[in-house]
Amino acid sequence: MKHRIARATALTAVAALTLTACSSPSSTPDPASDGEVAGEVTLWMYPVIRDEAASKDFWEQTEADFEKEHPDVDLNIELQTFDKRDEQISAALAANSGPDIVLITPDQAATYLNVGGLLPVDDAIADDRDIFFPGTLDAATFEDELYGVPLFQNVFTTAYNTQIFEDAGLELPTTWDEIRQAAPVLADNGIAVMDYLGTPEQTLNLSFYPFLWQAGGTVFSEDGTKIAFDSEEGVEALQFLVDLQEEGGLPADAATQAVGIEGSPLAAGKVGIRPTTSPAELAQMRAALGEDNVAVGAPLTGEVEATYGNPGLLSLTSINKQENRAAAYAVLSFLTSKDFQTELNATAGNFPTRTDVPVAGDERDRAAYEDALAVANPGEPNPSARQVMAVLAPYIQSALRGDLSPEEALDKAAEEAQAVLDRS
Repeated sequence: MKHRIARATALTAVAALTLTACSSPSSTPDPASDGEVAGEVTLWMYPVIRDEAASKDFWEQTEADFEKEHPDVDLNIELQTFDKRDEQISAALAANSGPDIVLITPDQAATYLNVGGLLPVDDAIADDRDIFFPGTLDAATFEDELYGVPLFQNVFTTAYNTQIFEDAGLELPTTWDEIRQAAPVLADNGIAVMDYLGTPEQTLNLSFYPFLWQAGGTVFSEDGTKIAFDSEEGVEALQFLVDLQEEGGLPADAATQAVGIEGSPLAAGKVGIRPTTSPAELAQMRAALGEDNVAVGAPLTGEVEATYGNPGLLSLTSINKQENRAAAYAVLSFLTSKDFQTELNATAGNFPTRTDVPVAGDERDRAAYEDALAVANPGEPNPSARQVMAVLAPYIQSALRGDLSPEEALDKAAEEAQAVLDRS
């Protein structure tokens, strides 16, 4: 999918910016006198590696390795925190002073592109473009140009308490129909077939949206100007969850259930499936339920198979000067190469964006996560994505509580969400 940006006001802090690219992104920078790439590049990196000391060591070594390969380029990787990331990047763009390259998400890319804060990066991976998972490139493609090179992915897939299904004499369900069939059998034993985290603290990317995508629906229209989650597919997805709730197929408090494994019905052995599970959550499930009682599978299938997988994008900002353009391209190419991604994913525990990079981690889980990578949806790269999510989440809760029918809930949410888009 090639996203088109609704030319709109995005974040308040960004909307006031007057951004001026230093030169045309299509012109070719001059190489160093010896024919090598030369220049200065600043990269803002965020906590991809959770351990602070390990992160510092890793990125210092990365600087050294890159500069050994490109001795005429001065690479400065500045480690940042997630706290107030939007405000920090917005301020840098407004001042035209800050990073040449920044690590952002697809919806942030849509926001900053909307005010002229990003430059296209197609040339940086021209030789390797076909090697990337298509979905990771689609997430950063707007108006047929690429505005971020995918560095890594976070991907989520299905995890099972296998003992529950074995005790009930059931195969592990992989489709909506199989889940519907298993739900009443397990409910008779006081067990919910599937988990659902309805708390507002949980992003809809990990609760409602995967079911919307599995039904064949989308949150926005293709051009990003209309709300689309109130479609037949959206109603089908929410009806699926409501029907499960009514027959005991979801935990009783699914509408408000908090994020986390510890202390949850899942950890207590009262839930059969966690539909969107990270590797860290998978480890917690195995610690709570036993190594041999937890298996990971491919994403669930409704009309289609789909899950959430969010790429981290290295985007070139409008701060980058023409004389440093080739150097910035070299950095982007180096950091998203096969060898570097292999090393980063092994250190950080993330997943590759390239099809030629092996999935790291437990061998028994690799096939399922490889399946998930192939059908991962990066979310909705729209400048209003977060605001729309905030509007929709309470209506999903209302439907799960029985206060509104699925159709009523989505109609009301769509009316409010469309107003958000129209104001933008």
